[in-house]
Amino acid sequence: MLNRRGVLAAGGLAAGVLGVPKLLAPAEGHENPRHTVHTFQESKTFTGTKPEIVPWTRPMPVAPVLRPLVSTAKQEVYQLSIERTTAEILPGLQSPVMGFGGQFVGPTIRAKTGRKTLVMVHNKMDEAANIHLHGGHVAPEHDGHPKDVIEPGATRLYLYPNSQQGATLWYHDHSHDTEAAHVYLGLHGAYIIEDDSERALNLPSGAYDIPILLRDIQFDDSGNIVVFDDPTKRTVVLANGVPQPYFEVAARKYRFRLINSANQRVFKLKIPGEKFTRIGSDGGLLANTLELEELVLSSAERSDIVIDFSKYPIGSKVVVTDAVAGEILRFDVVRRASDHSRLPAVLRPLPVMPMSTVDREVDLAFLFKPNDRPDGTINGKVFDMDRVDFTIKRGATETWLIKSSDPTGVKHNFHLHLVQFRVLERNGGPPLPSDAGLKDTIPIIAGDTVKVQATFGPYTGRYVFHCHFLEHSWIGMMAQLEIVP
Repeated sequence: MLNRRGVLAAGGLAAGVLGVPKLLAPAEGHENPRHTVHTFQESKTFTGTKPEIVPWTRPMPVAPVLRPLVSTAKQEVYQLSIERTTAEILPGLQSPVMGFGGQFVGPTIRAKTGRKTLVMVHNKMDEAANIHLHGGHVAPEHDGHPKDVIEPGATRLYLYPNSQQGATLWYHDHSHDTEAAHVYLGLHGAYIIEDDSERALNLPSGAYDIPILLRDIQFDDSGNIVVFDDPTKRTVVLANGVPQPYFEVAARKYRFRLINSANQRVFKLKIPGEKFTRIGSDGGLLANTLELEELVLSSAERSDIVIDFSKYPIGSKVVVTDAVAGEILRFDVVRRASDHSRLPAVLRPLPVMPMSTVDREVDLAFLFKPNDRPDGTINGKVFDMDRVDFTIKRGATETWLIKSSDPTGVKHNFHLHLVQFRVLERNGGPPLPSDAGLKDTIPIIAGDTVKVQATFGPYTGRYVFHCHFLEHSWIGMMAQLEIVP
């Protein structure tokens, strides 16, 4: 059971994860009255050992790009299903999963700034689900609010205006009470917005522009996915759904769009002896390229990087490692190719920040109870869909101080719907390199403070903000804002 002692112990884990009890129930008052919470069979045959995986024997797949049913100069129309299916994640074993389009990693949707995307989503499962476009600037009725679910057998239309600049987004389930389980079981995929100004930079594109969803997972001894056990037992790391895959590359520049789709893990990535060239964050391109020896990605964060393989001889093996999991992905340089792409040091100016008119505080914390699991809270309150926590004037620019009053070292994560924000400072000093650019998700460790600034609009209505360690938001660490005229 997750209690005060368990939190204190988990808070110091190098992986940046927090233990969660098996088959944890939602917080009181957080249940969905219309739906029965799906319970998953607890594995009876899990030995606690990592499955035996022979590394570098399977290629990393690249999710197919979803084809539109209709494509015009103004909009593209897509059809997408939500299904229960199986996937061969461990070699030779078929694991029950959920998938958009029947795939454990959903198809990639590529959109263009200024051209609308309409997605008709049909739920083929036996329980409600929905889609949230994470990082998307969309109207509230299309945001995938936890209450706006697609019932079994029903179809829902989502409209994404793509009014924002080019960026690496992702889509995932956000249904009330079941988001954490659904995302963990596979309801996630990449959504990429491209724009003309970015295209003019001539960055690597086409077959050399690759989205990679990174996450962790736990299996029982039969290859079934274990849901809601201790996250530290999620010892298998997947790149696009495959553990320790290789990916063949040409000796030229590649753009990799890294998405941390794990429920509650912080990746600390390195290429031993090399540096990452980071060009993009959650909300799009950075102002300038950044050279980093280590790339930190908390759950739901994105980072666009460029790796130039032209300096490697044919036959080279370039390995990406994680501070906890070790070797997770290998690039094999197998051929030469022409390369007319560029990697300019100056990319795109960030928008000018208006003057802030409102200051707020957001405190992410557990509410401990004797002999029971804690509730997740924001500013001392468990999520309630009937309560508005912040009322915000449309067009207003606000400064939020994000913190956690939990015991020092406990890790959380903060995600704001509808808009991206700028990180102004951490602990009264400059932001971290991982805070650069436009952000919608950041890690926060208890004892630290992070000051961010955002401008709210153009829509009015209700949106949520929450910890994106999904087991934390599931037990109530979520709140609601309403933008008013």
